[in-house]
Amino acid sequence: MNARFPAGAAALLLVAVLTACGPASDDSGNAGGSPSPSAGASDGPVETGTPSPSPSPTAKGVALPTDCRAILSDDVLAQLEGTPLNDAAFGPSGVGTDGTLTCVWADPRADTTRLVTTISAMNRGPALDMLNALADTEGFACFTPDGGTRCEKTWPNTQYPVTDGRTLFWRDDIMIDTRYSNLSPSGYTSSIVAHIFD
Repeated sequence: MNARFPAGAAALLLVAVLTACGPASDDSGNAGGSPSPSAGASDGPVETGTPSPSPSPTAKGVALPTDCRAILSDDVLAQLEGTPLNDAAFGPSGVGTDGTLTCVWADPRADTTRLVTTISAMNRGPALDMLNALADTEGFACFTPDGGTRCEKTWPNTQYPVTDGRTLFWRDDIMIDTRYSNLSPSGYTSSIVAHIFD
């Protein structure tokens, strides 16, 4: 699944794929997206200890999720067992005022082991720009599973002997953006995709 494409070929592939994923197919009524963690709105997300608001529908009608556990399969949750979710030590998490869901799986006592996922609305244009830039300038491998576009890359942590990485999945105006270090449950992104789109 980690096929490598030359930068130019990956960019052309993304243009073709994302163009095909445009609003022409409206029968599912699905839409939504999420920027990268640094591209969020100025208002930070609220803590998950407060009641979750109703899911925010995207332009195409797909509701953004509001529960970090509900979007994962039992198998993935079992792999995360014992890892704290949305500990206050890591700052704002949960559902933001714009509907973005931020899930932080990490123990504040650990130096590097963590997984942070942001799910929010992102239109095709900004998504295309982001994914093309990652493929062209940062060496991300991109492919087209589950009716969307997925880009991913792993690298050695600069301080510890563990693997860091980032996986992004875009479909129907929803971006699922996960950054991780030494914590990469098998089937994690696929589980989220199945929950949101199936």
